[in-house]
Amino acid sequence: MTDTERAQRYEQLKAEIFAVVEGETYLPARLATTSCLLAEAFRPRFFWTGFYVVDPEKPKELVVGPYTGTLGCLRIPFGRGVCGACAETGETQLVPDVHAFPGHIACDSRTNSEIVVPVRWPDGTLAAVLDIDSTEADAFDDIDKAGLEAICNGLLAN
Repeated sequence: MTDTERAQRYEQLKAEIFAVVEGETYLPARLATTSCLLAEAFRPRFFWTGFYVVDPEKPKELVVGPYTGTLGCLRIPFGRGVCGACAETGETQLVPDVHAFPGHIACDSRTNSEIVVPVRWPDGTLAAVLDIDSTEADAFDDIDKAGLEAICNGLLAN
């Protein structure tokens, strides 16, 4: 898939995801649908695709939410690993080599690169992070970042 085709695929997916979840108020349904559609669109490059949700009872901790892939870590504290770094900073983490990332949490040793994108409630507070792993090194780039951020930025808005 060329860069242009991949960017177009993200635009198509954004429209598809937003159409499917429109009016759905149950957060796990929105996240499960998004995870499924993303994983299917970019298989096998997307090895693990899913969400870690902010635990309302432990607001500085993420708990595994809907995902597609192998077993995920159950809980991740803010500031720990790639997902925790995203939750703590509120910024997308694009990691070409997870083995070189300080404090990386190896939920599955086959993961070699990762991108994690924040998902916010309409009021701007963090709701979750979208975590995508690949067995390929350096699997994600600015096209993925832009496409996934566009999806995550509007996921809880409609």
